[in-house]
Amino acid sequence: MTQGPLTTEAGAPVADNQNSETAGAGGPVLVQDQLLLEKLAHFNRERIPERVVHARGAGAYGTFTVTRDVTQWTRAKFLSEVGKQTETFLRFSTVAGNLGAADAVRDPRGWALKFYTEEGNYDLVGNNTPVFFIRDAIKFPDFIHTQKRDPYTGSQEADNVWDFWGLSPESTHQVTWLFGDRGIPASYRHMDGFGSHTFQWNNEAGEVFWVKYHFKTDQGIKNLTQAEANKLAGEDPDSHQRDLREAIERGEYPTWTVGVQIMPAAEAATYRFNPFDLTKVWPHADYPVIEIGKLELNRNPENVFAEVEQAIFSPAHFVPGIGPSPDKMLQGRLFAYGDAHRYRVGINADHLPVNRPHATEARTHSRDGFLYDGRHKGAKNYEPNSFGGPFQTDRPLWGSVPVTGGTGTHETPRHAEDNDFVQAGNLYRLMTEDEKNRLIENLSGFIAKVSRDEIAERAINNFRQADGDFGKRLEAAVQALRG
Repeated sequence: MTQGPLTTEAGAPVADNQNSETAGAGGPVLVQDQLLLEKLAHFNRERIPERVVHARGAGAYGTFTVTRDVTQWTRAKFLSEVGKQTETFLRFSTVAGNLGAADAVRDPRGWALKFYTEEGNYDLVGNNTPVFFIRDAIKFPDFIHTQKRDPYTGSQEADNVWDFWGLSPESTHQVTWLFGDRGIPASYRHMDGFGSHTFQWNNEAGEVFWVKYHFKTDQGIKNLTQAEANKLAGEDPDSHQRDLREAIERGEYPTWTVGVQIMPAAEAATYRFNPFDLTKVWPHADYPVIEIGKLELNRNPENVFAEVEQAIFSPAHFVPGIGPSPDKMLQGRLFAYGDAHRYRVGINADHLPVNRPHATEARTHSRDGFLYDGRHKGAKNYEPNSFGGPFQTDRPLWGSVPVTGGTGTHETPRHAEDNDFVQAGNLYRLMTEDEKNRLIENLSGFIAKVSRDEIAERAINNFRQADGDFGKRLEAAVQALRG
């Protein structure tokens, strides 16, 4: 900030910032003290509504560098040649906690990555988990209500959490992941990231591919036990935010190796799992992860509110060569994220420095609204026009997807090996004996808190269907805790 006299918001110099104006030395404050009123009014409005989910977060700027030629799969310009770099902004977050919650908690971590490309901003909004609790966005508000504070008690309630998970067996895979060793990362630097959803890539020839993104931490995976997390959350609620900021300040820039799984579109219909089901992974034996780039974080935000709290991300922010898939959770998020930001930050949130394109210019006919900055001046605000305004390209960003059948509230299609438990069981059987013991301890400690036996039994039964040993050990551990 430039040096000089303190001013009002309108730029007038401030004579006295220590004493309000009164009627005499001991009299009441005068309404004509506009500096006082301006400061108090601004202070009352300094907090925009926090995010309903992912409220607690930290972020940093960085670069993405292409390390492999991927033009056979996508025409996205920022991926067009080996060595090409694109500026990025990455926001990490927890999911359920409020803005003032602790970082070291058992919760998925949001992974919201903005690429400032020359064709506009591309937002990849995922998690540090490759799967999620549900496969259809219509269940998302109900799910989050179970994770948030109960309307009567004002606290998170085990009854609500396990009642929903027990009645939503598709959550079994993600819950197994969450209560395992990777459920509490030691820091944002020591965890992987995932696009989680399936996305579309399309190349210059119009060929369509389905892809999944993977970000493998180069710092190595480090996690906290429940006991370690409980201690750290009490001693340093800002542990993850502090670790990220201080590492970048020291010049220890965290990096991730970026890879993709690629499925030709023609293989999707007969793949053994529904490739668009967010509760499932694509086994690497079927579609190996292909390294395509390197992500580095190397610059901290100058102002957390302006650049982290007001940062907006939307899965609907695509660029030519990349698009959505029929994933029903993704389809819901294409609307929900933009709508949340329009409510929370405002209709012109895209004008803020952290959100606007850095490598190109946004050219739209949208005007006015709260915080509109007048950037369009007197230009015409309609299309088509004959005054040199922006025009359509006639080339869609992504390829079309064939659809058949009647409209209706259809369940997600099942493929040959689809059920709600197979991949959770596979994950359990991959664990070492020590990992299984910790998983059982973490799960049983939470399930034991429910007040009704049928909720506990229903929850345990989902894990029993994933693996008999899993269910048997969990049942015994819960019974021991519940007496």
